[in-house]
Amino acid sequence: MGIIQAENLVHEYIRRDEDGNVEEINRALDDINIDIQAGQFIAILGHNGSGKSTLAKHLNAILMPTEGTLWVDGMDTLDRENIWKVRQSAGMVFQNPDNQIVANVVEEDVGFGPENLGVPTEDIWKRVEECLKDVRMYEFRKASPNHLSGGQKQRVAIAGILAMHPKCIVLDEPTAMLDPVGRKEVIKTITRLNKEENITVILITHYMEEVVNADAVLVMDKGRIVMQGTPKEVFSKVDKLKEYRLTVPEVTLLAHKLRQKGVPVSKGILTTEQLVEEIKKVM
Repeated sequence: MGIIQAENLVHEYIRRDEDGNVEEINRALDDINIDIQAGQFIAILGHNGSGKSTLAKHLNAILMPTEGTLWVDGMDTLDRENIWKVRQSAGMVFQNPDNQIVANVVEEDVGFGPENLGVPTEDIWKRVEECLKDVRMYEFRKASPNHLSGGQKQRVAIAGILAMHPKCIVLDEPTAMLDPVGRKEVIKTITRLNKEENITVILITHYMEEVVNADAVLVMDKGRIVMQGTPKEVFSKVDKLKEYRLTVPEVTLLAHKLRQKGVPVSKGILTTEQLVEEIKKVM
């Protein structure tokens, strides 16, 4: 069993009237089956309303399955006794870092999580130092979060999750509210944590260029997983992605158009360097 495993996972949002009668049922997740191994970097793509954020909330036991089962680090999320252990194993980073920052000083904010877990004070400060260094924010440890950029705030939020020593980090569109510089800072940070610290990363995003280094990509539509594979495999199917209202990285689209014009470049080009090498071969 992987660190995250879903079996026939279903989630329904139920709307009721004032008398408690069911008015509408919206199936946001429909028969999801996944098996994510420890240390993997998994990206989940999908347009708004595809179900990806609902799935993210299940991975942290914020939501419970309507049907089926979800295990996090071997723990069934339906078992209420597991909730805090699940949340300790799978840390969650949301879109807006301001919603996760609770202290007026960076280092105090990072220490908030482990303090609530009952970690001894001496160990808390060791974790704070280590985690701020991990996200390249140690020099800002005495600063007020209010004086940081959006990307810096999000890295502090990630440090706060790391300080609780999770095995997995779930990031629900963590760069959606950031400028291009901030997005690059955050993606660089989580990629390095995955590769160097072997932390399992599950990234929910709609920015295609953020997933080129993932081990696998899952594409969601109408609550179902409709495509999956390596980034190269998924992005080689440009027309299929368009059917699901998704774009592809600009360099991938350029390579696709070159192929349509008869230039023999490979499918699923992900980086400018790859495209340059392909063009050199045909010159």
